[in-house]
Amino acid sequence: MSRPKNNRVVHEPPLFSEFKPVGVKGQSLEQILLTLDEFEAFRLADNLGLSHAEAAEEMEISRSTFTRLIEKARKKIAELIINGKLLTIEGGNIHFRKNLMRCQSCGHMFRINFNETLTECPSCKSPNLLNLAGGFGHGNCCININNQKKGGNHAGRRQNRSGGPRSFNR
Repeated sequence: MSRPKNNRVVHEPPLFSEFKPVGVKGQSLEQILLTLDEFEAFRLADNLGLSHAEAAEEMEISRSTFTRLIEKARKKIAELIINGKLLTIEGGNIHFRKNLMRCQSCGHMFRINFNETLTECPSCKSPNLLNLAGGFGHGNCCININNQKKGGNHAGRRQNRSGGPRSFNR
């Protein structure tokens, strides 16, 4: 019997959770599941260019665990590109450090800390907000974890240093 997996730290929810070849109905494709921790490993190593040691520290896991995650992630992403499969990002034992919110009225997206409460869009003042972490079943658990720990060394690389919600273009 294997040990239970520890929760891994993911910086923020992905903007998109499904990828498929253009012009092919998703229903006819074989699905591949990329866990949120595999997604984070891919983001840290291949998007941000961190070493395995730096990325492992960021995710609060061992370097060998990180290496296993990135190898799985790369294999699954290669399956999407080479064999034209449907890739869905979901699951995994994770907690988010930050959250992304999207205004359903104007499309404005912004980053917030889990201890912040927003009731309206900072851009258009609409109350119609979508909590992206909530779409992955996270919220209160991440608030509790973030109140106990500080962020990793690389957590703030692309954040607004002023501490408020950060807007960004898609």
